[in-house]
Formats: sequence, C-alpha cells, structure tokens
Amino acid sequence: MPHSEIYLDDQIRPATSGDSKALKEIIHRVMPEFGADKPGFAIHDPEVDDMYSAYNNSRSAYFVVELDGSVVGGCGIAPLAGASEDVCELRKMYFLPHARGKGLGHKMLKICLDQAVSLGYKKCYLETLERMHQARALYEKFGFTSIPKPMGNTGHFGCDSWFIKML
Repeated sequence: MPHSEIYLDDQIRPATSGDSKALKEIIHRVMPEFGADKPGFAIHDPEVDDMYSAYNNSRSAYFVVELDGSVVGGCGIAPLAGASEDVCELRKMYFLPHARGKGLGHKMLKICLDQAVSLGYKKCYLETLERMHQARALYEKFGFTSIPKPMGNTGHFGCDSWFIKML
C-alpha cells in the first residue's frame, strides 16, 4: 500500500496485521448500535475477519485511529466491485463512541480521499444509512452528493443512502 504521499498524523496510521482483531470487534460493536447487524450489511462481509489482508494490495488501503494506544476506529478505500476501474469505495468507517466528536472522522476521511487520488481513482462512492446523521453530515461537508440508487455490487442491500464524490 503506497502511503508515502499521504500525510498521516500521530493518531492515524496504516492498518497492520495486528489490528484485524480490534477492527472486527469495533465493527461488531458499532454496527448493531445503528441496527446494521442484519443480513445485507457490511458486518457480514468476509473481510471483517481480517481487514489487514483484505486491504493489503495495490488498489486498496485501510487506516486505523488510535487513542491512548488503542485502536478506536478505522476506514478504508478499495475498488468498487462491479464498477469501472476509476471508482473506489469508501469502506467500513467506524469509530467507537468515545472516539466520536473529536475531529477524527474529518482527518480520516481526508487521508482516505488523498489516498484514493494517489491511487488514480476519479470517483469515490459510499453507502450508509439515513439514520447515521453524523457520518452523513461529514460526507456532505467533504462534497459527497446523494445519488438515488446504489452503484456497483457491494451486496449491502440493507443500506438506504448512497453518495458519490468526484476526486
């Protein structure tokens, strides 16, 4: 994963193989909080078991946020399945409750979008839930615009909000 061109701060770093267990626990804690633990949601994606391996390739990247030496969240980018090569997907952006409201989502989103540009993507897609108000507000602040239906083939039929951003 080429990260040399991306500015990482002291709280955000590329995921390592040792982060996969913590990331799985975070995803399994946060998604039920929003009612996103049923079929059709990212919690059931096979990559959740080993996030490092899933994103350790030339077209993907996953970053983690640490507070007080513990991983408290993460986010990544990867090619959007079923879309053209110039479209990436912002994936699995989750933070534990005590990590929210500290500006970490803003920092993380900037790092992921910068990484997407450095990997040659022209568009970034994401899907979320209407009830994830804070996340949606952040996406809109970064210039993501709502689209009426999903793109690609993520398998996340439980999502009800889709966004795209030109990079």
